[in-house]
Amino acid sequence: MHIQKISTFNPSKFLMKQLPTGVQSFELIRSTDMLYVDKTKEIGQLLKGSNYNFLSRPRRFGKSLTLSTIQCIFEGKKELFKDLWIENNWDWSKLYPVIHLSFNLLNYKDNQLEKALCKFLDKQAQRFGLHLDETNSKEKLSELILAINALGTPVVFLVDEYDKPLIDYLDKEELDQAKINRSILKNFYGGLKSSEVQLALRFFMITGVSKFSQVSLFSDLNYLADLSFDPAFNKLVGYTQEELLAYFGEYIEKLTQTLAPISRAELLELIRVQYNGYSWDGVQKVYNPFLILMLFQQQRFGDFWFQSGTPTFLVKVLKEQHLYKIDEIQVPEILFNSYDLENLDAKVLMFQTGYLTIKNIDWRRKRFTLGYPNQEVEDALNNYLIGNLLNRLPADSLQPVLLLEEGFLHNDLQKVITVINSLLKDIPSNLLDDKTEHFYHALVHLHFRYLGSSLDSEVHTSNGRMDAVVQTDSHVFIIEFKMNVPAQVGLDQILAKKYADKYRLSNKPILGVGISFDTVKKAVMDWVVQEV
Repeated sequence: MHIQKISTFNPSKFLMKQLPTGVQSFELIRSTDMLYVDKTKEIGQLLKGSNYNFLSRPRRFGKSLTLSTIQCIFEGKKELFKDLWIENNWDWSKLYPVIHLSFNLLNYKDNQLEKALCKFLDKQAQRFGLHLDETNSKEKLSELILAINALGTPVVFLVDEYDKPLIDYLDKEELDQAKINRSILKNFYGGLKSSEVQLALRFFMITGVSKFSQVSLFSDLNYLADLSFDPAFNKLVGYTQEELLAYFGEYIEKLTQTLAPISRAELLELIRVQYNGYSWDGVQKVYNPFLILMLFQQQRFGDFWFQSGTPTFLVKVLKEQHLYKIDEIQVPEILFNSYDLENLDAKVLMFQTGYLTIKNIDWRRKRFTLGYPNQEVEDALNNYLIGNLLNRLPADSLQPVLLLEEGFLHNDLQKVITVINSLLKDIPSNLLDDKTEHFYHALVHLHFRYLGSSLDSEVHTSNGRMDAVVQTDSHVFIIEFKMNVPAQVGLDQILAKKYADKYRLSNKPILGVGISFDTVKKAVMDWVVQEV
């Protein structure tokens, strides 16, 4: 998204708090008076609930800052919480020893995971003037917690990014290392299994991007409360629309002037479309904090989240599983609890990593509808998928997209067909072998979704499901894809099922388009168009 700057403003007018971009330390944010969105009410609710908790959220969502905040609360650093909700809603007289294990800071690649865990636990013991006699991480963990508790106070144990030693090695060539690390982690967390250790814990919380199945990793931690889908904690991390307006008002005003001429309302709508949309119940939506901080820091729109971590491995998995149409996917609830190294489902992988989010939940059938959270993720991922599909660099994906849109905007369907055939010729023939109608459909779908055109795929009506609908300022195109049969079959389906009725109120000419692919020649075999 590019908006031309045509006016200037006086920067000295905006003397705002420093944005904590990339800062994960609550103490640093508060001690240097950076901007902090008060999440202590949600955290206070969490601390008064279950003592053993698990939370999965995509990267850059504030999990580390949440654990840092919890640590400061339990350590009694009341001065850091001045004017925050929890200042007058917490018993600051009670202090608790905190063990904070962050796998982002653990040097497990050089030291090996087991050695790195043992080294970490030994250092923690030294903090409390203790010495550990055990020699493996599982027994050291139990020994450390019990020894600290014996000093007189229950222990707080916080684990951040627990799954990093696994997701760092998900590629097939490195999967053996991931399995080794999984075994080490499973053994390590076994140190928390005994009732004696559980009684010694005041609070235990573990966070990560993914939720590996209970059987493979957390079988000894079946007492954990999973907060990931708990409506009470949907706002624990991420910024709500209300928080955006309440805490970033001056930055919104500054950006409005930077991007003038644009109204405040128009800017807020652009921000919402581009960066909002993450949800874990299909209702409450939040912004990824990193995106908002980058937007206001750089005073421009950009693919900030995508640039912070390219989806090379994810695109590889999507290609292996032949999954290209990835918006509006319906999955059963059980799928979220079956994430494992030996059977990585691309749909769940995309949800856990933040490329898809929950759009709707049918609790009666326990069916979840997943879709893109926002325009940034959709555009950037489609760009990568198109490049991968056509064996091109992502930067080279835009030209055919522009040509396709131009064809529809000028009602030139011959040009649309020519571009589609050109795309098919660019795909290595072995990649088209045994492909179904959905693959050819996905090819067109990805190009239009990437550009942000008004294209809907697999649109449901009372009479059936349309393959695609393209709406321009002047026309509505209803498209049906077929394979190895006359295109008229697709057009007849449009007419018979009265797909056009859904768009009568648009007062635009509605064109039914049948497109048939020849899987032998790997090209459009036939196409037909008729006003319906």
